[in-house]
Amino acid sequence: MKYANKRLSYVLNNPLEFLYSVFVSFRTNQGLLLSGAVAYYTLLSIVPMLALILIALSQLTDVQPLLAATRETLELIAPGQAVDLVAQITALLHNWKIVGVVGLIILLFFSSLAFSMLENAMSVIFFHRVVIRRRHFLVSAIIPYGYIFFMALGLFLVSTVSGTLHSFSDNSFTLFGQTWSLRGYSAGIIYLFGLMGEVLLLTSLYLVMPLGRLALSHALIGGITATLLWELTRHFLVWYFSTLSFVNIIYGTFATVIIILLTLEAAALILLLGAQVISEYERI
Repeated sequence: MKYANKRLSYVLNNPLEFLYSVFVSFRTNQGLLLSGAVAYYTLLSIVPMLALILIALSQLTDVQPLLAATRETLELIAPGQAVDLVAQITALLHNWKIVGVVGLIILLFFSSLAFSMLENAMSVIFFHRVVIRRRHFLVSAIIPYGYIFFMALGLFLVSTVSGTLHSFSDNSFTLFGQTWSLRGYSAGIIYLFGLMGEVLLLTSLYLVMPLGRLALSHALIGGITATLLWELTRHFLVWYFSTLSFVNIIYGTFATVIIILLTLEAAALILLLGAQVISEYERI
C-alpha cells in the first residue's frame, strides 16, 4: 500500500514526466514494430479462430444468431469491414466438413498465433518480469486456447442475449401508468454488452499475458483506458475510411485487407501502449 501511494503521488505530481517516460520506453521497446507484428498475426488468426468457434457452437444452437452476434462483435474490432469478414467465415462454416481433420488442426494452429505473438510482445514490454521469472512453454501453449474457449462462451452469451432482446423489441410494457416500448433500445443494450466485453477481455489480457501477478486494479484501469481510446479511434477510422481515405483507389481489390490490417494495427498499438503505462507505473 505504501509503494502504491508513492507511485500514485509521483504520477499525479509529475504527469508529463511520467508520460514522457512511457513514450520513451515504448519507442525503446520498438512498440510500433511490435504492434505491427501483433496486427499481422491477428489478421492471420481472426477468420480461422471465429470459424472454429462457430463450427463448435453450431453443433449446439442455430448458426444464424451466432453469425449476427459475430457481425456485431466484429464491428467493434474491424469497423466497416464486418460484413466481408462474416461472409468469409460463413463460407468456411458451410464447407468445414470438406476441410477435414487435418484442416481443422491447421485452423486451430493459426487461431492461436495472435495470442502467442501478443504474449511475446508483452514479454518485451514487461522485460523486468521476464528477467526474474520465465513462463513454462506448456503454459504459453495453453493460454491461447483458453482465450478461444472463453471467447466462444462470450459469443454464445452475446447471441443469446441479442436474440432475447430482439424478441422483446416489438413488445411493450406498462410501468407507473406509462407504456414503454423496447423498440430502438436493443441495439444500445447490445452495444453496452460489447463495451463490457471489451473491458473484460483487455483487463484479462493485462492480467494473464505479463509474467507474475499483476494487481487487478492496474489491469482494470488499463482495460478501461484502452477501451475508451479504442472507441475514439474506431469512430475516427470509420469516418476517415468513409470520407477522406484513398485506400480503395490505391489498392483496389486489396483495400479490404489493407483497411482491416490498419485497423488492427491501431488496436494493437493502443493495447501495447496501455501495457507500457502499467509497466512504467510498476517500475517507479
